[in-house]
Amino acid sequence: MDENPRIDFNRPLPIGKEIEYVTQAIQSGHISGDGQFTKKCSALLEQELGVPKVLLTTSCTHALDMSAILLDIQPGDEVIIPDFTFVSTVNAFVLRGAKPVFIDVRPDTLNLDESRLEALITPRTKVIVPVHYAGVGCEMDKVLAVAYQHGIAVVEDNAHGLFGKYKGKYLGTFGALAAQSFHETKNFTSGEGGALLINDPKIIERAEIIREKGTNRSRFFRGQVDKYTWVDIGSSYLPSDILAAFLYGQLEQREKIQNHRKNLWHTYEAGLKNWAAKHEVQLPVIPEDCEQSYHMFYMLMPNLDLRQKLIMYLRECGIYSVFHYLPLHLSDMGRKFGGEEGDCPVTEHVSDRLIRLPFHNVLTGSEQEQVIEAILEFKF
Repeated sequence: MDENPRIDFNRPLPIGKEIEYVTQAIQSGHISGDGQFTKKCSALLEQELGVPKVLLTTSCTHALDMSAILLDIQPGDEVIIPDFTFVSTVNAFVLRGAKPVFIDVRPDTLNLDESRLEALITPRTKVIVPVHYAGVGCEMDKVLAVAYQHGIAVVEDNAHGLFGKYKGKYLGTFGALAAQSFHETKNFTSGEGGALLINDPKIIERAEIIREKGTNRSRFFRGQVDKYTWVDIGSSYLPSDILAAFLYGQLEQREKIQNHRKNLWHTYEAGLKNWAAKHEVQLPVIPEDCEQSYHMFYMLMPNLDLRQKLIMYLRECGIYSVFHYLPLHLSDMGRKFGGEEGDCPVTEHVSDRLIRLPFHNVLTGSEQEQVIEAILEFKF
């Protein structure tokens, strides 16, 4: 028997009736977009979050793309985006001709540093995109106050944060728009998938049109027009109802999933707290006014060399851990927009040191115990 069985960083598996619902979707004869399970997912999220409209999309990336179109982003507009995020956050706006303005992150939560916002705003600033890293809310009071003062839209990238809260209010319900992810690495998955949360009712109808290839097809199916036609720009952002069926099975089990992830997170914290303090390793910081979504558990090692050594050591133990984002401003594309070394020093330092531990919906207690024991035995 293998002394070091493989412990995956992520393992997306059914938790409830996912397979049963996928079979139902196939047997229904409607497996394209906006079938019965798509509608069930949207209704569930609208009710739980108190959002006027939720539109499932093929990815969080596409939800962000729709946001850029809905806000009429034009060449020359500026969009303030955290330097420490996934490329989808910035691509959605760059594709429309916008210039990304990268903002550094806080050293505690790794969310955008709201104290730096005011200095980055110019007459061309069109959007601020807070990313709730690891499902821990940004300081939305400050973000919204700055945005309101300057007449700037807010789009939340809430890929990590479904069911997380800031001051008692769900993440994804602060900005005019918010994007969710149901990628296989997220708390709830359909393999690939996302959702656009629309908090401004005035743009719901146009969002439906953009999502339906620029046609008023949704109005046609509601009986509001006798035929549908091309009325705006758009693309095909609808996921298959097969994917929605899998997702609905996951969302039905949201309490079970979240409780499991909460237990995993606190077990890591309790098991590693003393070790981390001894070796100057930073564990996640959760502000008092935030209720996290329990999306991940990460550590910030003292330096890049130790981070890499720990990843390799864990791999030798059969444990798969990973780093995370590289600074956007230092990427090939980021440098084309003027990014230089030292522009976002916190992001540059954090990116070199961060390691994410195995964390998923079917990680067992014994597997997690092996991870913790291996880390405690790591030689600095």
